[in-house]
Amino acid sequence: MNMTKANLVGLTPLWVGILTMCMGLVGPATAQSARPAAAEANVVPFATGLQFPRGLRFGPDGNLYVAEAGEGPTSIPPPGSCELAGPVVRPYTSALTGGRISKLDANGARTTVTDTFPRTVNGLGDALGVADIEFIDGTMYALIASGGCSHAVTSIPAGVARVNRNGSWSMVADLSAYQRSNPVKKPEPGDYEPDGTWYSMVGVRGNLYAVEPNHGELVKITTDGKVSRIIDISASQGHVVPTSVAYHGVFYVGNLGEFDHGEINRQKIFQITPSGEMRVAAAGLSKVLGVAFDSRHRMYVLEMTTGQQFPVPGLGRIVRVARNGDVKIITSGLFLPTAMTFGPDGNLYVANWGFGPPGRGAILKVEIPDAD
Repeated sequence: MNMTKANLVGLTPLWVGILTMCMGLVGPATAQSARPAAAEANVVPFATGLQFPRGLRFGPDGNLYVAEAGEGPTSIPPPGSCELAGPVVRPYTSALTGGRISKLDANGARTTVTDTFPRTVNGLGDALGVADIEFIDGTMYALIASGGCSHAVTSIPAGVARVNRNGSWSMVADLSAYQRSNPVKKPEPGDYEPDGTWYSMVGVRGNLYAVEPNHGELVKITTDGKVSRIIDISASQGHVVPTSVAYHGVFYVGNLGEFDHGEINRQKIFQITPSGEMRVAAAGLSKVLGVAFDSRHRMYVLEMTTGQQFPVPGLGRIVRVARNGDVKIITSGLFLPTAMTFGPDGNLYVANWGFGPPGRGAILKVEIPDAD
C-alpha cells in the first residue's frame, strides 16, 4: 500500500494500529509484554486478555468495565446500496458479534459481560466495536462505533445501547440517522465515514455526551434516545479529529490531529460549555486520546504517540497539565494507549495496545504519587 501524506492526513485514531504496521513502525518493541518498556516504577500490569480495549469505566459495583473492538474474522461486506466510507478506509467487512464488554474485578480477573455487539474491520485492517461505556443510575450504556450500513452492518446503527445485567441490550439512540440528518460544516471527504467513528462518552446529570472524531462534533443523548448537537467543532477548527471527552464543571475535549509533519505536538484540550461555547484550555500536546481529572482537580492527558508524525509503539505517555500550561510527565513508554480513567483508589487505569497486533490488549495501573 502506498502510504502518502495525502491519504494519511485526517485519519481517525480508529485506524492507527494497522497504519503503524504498514509504515514499518512496529519493530522489536512489539515483542515486549503488556508492560511498557522502561516503565516508571509507578506503572504495574493490571489485566491482560483484552481485545483492542477502548473506553474504560468503573461501575457502581467497584469493578472496571472495558469497551473492546473485539477480535476475530469478519466476512460480511456492505450491500451495494450502502453509502460507502471514503476511499482511504473502504471496504469494510463485518461480523454481527464480537464487539465486547469485559468486567475486571479488583485482581484484574476478566469476565465477559457481552460479546454480542457487531464488530467491523476497515480496508486498512483495523476494527471498530464498542467504543466506550458509561453508567447512569446504575444502568450501563454502551457507545457503539461499529454499527451502520457503511460499516457493513445493516441491522444495527452506530449509536448508544442500554446494557442489561444479563448481557442483553437494546438500542437507545440511532447516531447513524442523526449524522445523516445533521451534517457538520466541514467534513473531511477523503476518509469520510457516513456512520461516524464514535469514540468517547461521558454521563452528566442523567444525560450522555459523546464525541465523534470523523465528523468533528460533541452531542447530547438523553436516555430516551433524543440526540442534539452541543457544538460542531469542525465549523471553527476544521478536521482536528476530536477524540476524548471528560466533564469537570464543563466539558474538556482532546483532539488527535492529523498525521502530518506540521501537526507534531500541536494538539489541544478544548474547554466547552453545555451551551457550546469553546476556548482552548491547553495546547502543545501530542495525539490526545484521553482526558481525566483527579480528586485535586488536576488535569491528566493521555498522548498516544509523542514527537512523531505517525503512531509509534512505546512512545505513548500520560502528562499532568497545570493551569499555567506547565506539563509534568507522569509516565511514558506506553504502547498505543487508547483510553484512561481514574479508579476509586485514586490510581489511573490505562488501556494499552488498544491498536496494533491482536492478542496484546491490556490494562495498566498507574499509581499517582501524592507529592506535588
